[in-house]
Amino acid sequence: MINIEKLNINTKDLYLKSLKERSETVQDSVILAVDEILEQVKSIGDEAVIKYTNKFDSDKINKDNIKVSEEEISNAYELVDKKFIKALKLAKSNIEFFHEKQKQNSWMTNKDKGVILGQKVVPLEKVGIYVPGGTASYPSSVLMNTIPAKVAGVEKIIMVTPPSKDGTINPNILVAAHISQVDEIYKVGGAQAVAALAYGTESIPKVDKIAGPGNIYVAMAKKSVYGNVDIDMIAGPSEILILADETADAKFIAADLMSQAEHDVLASSILITTSMEIAKKVDEELERQIQYLSRKDIIAQSLKDYGAIIVVEDMKTAIEMSNELAPEHLEVMVKDPFLYLGNIKNAGSIFLGKYAPEPLGDYAAGPNHVLPTNGTAKFYSPLSVDDYIKKSSYIYYTDEALKEIKDDIVVLAETEGLTAHANSIKVRYE
Repeated sequence: MINIEKLNINTKDLYLKSLKERSETVQDSVILAVDEILEQVKSIGDEAVIKYTNKFDSDKINKDNIKVSEEEISNAYELVDKKFIKALKLAKSNIEFFHEKQKQNSWMTNKDKGVILGQKVVPLEKVGIYVPGGTASYPSSVLMNTIPAKVAGVEKIIMVTPPSKDGTINPNILVAAHISQVDEIYKVGGAQAVAALAYGTESIPKVDKIAGPGNIYVAMAKKSVYGNVDIDMIAGPSEILILADETADAKFIAADLMSQAEHDVLASSILITTSMEIAKKVDEELERQIQYLSRKDIIAQSLKDYGAIIVVEDMKTAIEMSNELAPEHLEVMVKDPFLYLGNIKNAGSIFLGKYAPEPLGDYAAGPNHVLPTNGTAKFYSPLSVDDYIKKSSYIYYTDEALKEIKDDIVVLAETEGLTAHANSIKVRYE
């Protein structure tokens, strides 16, 4: 099903090039459409938001019902499976536990006599969460984007999500939002929702940061409003890379590769193994298991275009290639996975052993599933509490303490030609 290749410089470089090119091209028509929507929402607010919602999603939305009511949330609880609610609450508990460990404290120190330095950690005041609708409706993403913000102490969380044709919101999304303690929910999606959060309208508050996945229009809108507000990241197609030795289970590997391939035809699913026998068995398992999966056409196309099984000489080579790829999800299915943990430099989230499959991280383990893609794990981190805070430094000097250092400051300022800076120090001691 997937070509099994010996690793060589030509196949590696060509494959890396094809992965990079998956999400680099954005049509000019998309950029122009997004720019027009942003400008319209910025200029006329709700009127533009409702106009574009009527055009793209539902003609049932107006100023009176654009905000989800408490009654709608109560009704949603009647429509969802009780087992689903239980699972959401379990996931929430684990996600809170993990993210509580990330909290940072403000600090203050007496560096020298008369000198006090410190750092103040402050949560953002308002955060916007974008949640896709329709077939790409993922309640788990509501939890992953919202709970770290709540743990950080964000005062208000505003959620936007596109309505269905009848003007309603997926009840699973509403229940997940309520369990996550979202403060306000609005029935709007697409670039117009991003614009509303970035600029504010009569109905939708302006926020300090926008987080959450979306289609290409949402991604380009987030990219355009960055600077006016902060954003989490511009996510690319899903990725999984599995490192395996001869002790790995081919059945597990195949299942995990396809768990990412089903997301999108652009998703990449890669196995790097030291065992040709495992490579062949995994390929056989892919052929067998795919027959029973509902999204088999997407999986097959994804594996054909961006799947790879690569056999290498040793685990050192495997890890070197993994670090170069910097995958979103990295599974380490070897005899002693902790032995190699210190050598792994670049990965969004690392799954150790045969009983830590990628979907465990997607839903319930606790670490965030909003991860860097397309090689950005080389310099970027998963969504965390850190994304919902900001830091201010502060300085206090007494007269005597400033007198000790004043001449050095004047020298530095005058060397840079900033005489007003130097004067600011001098006038205090004339």
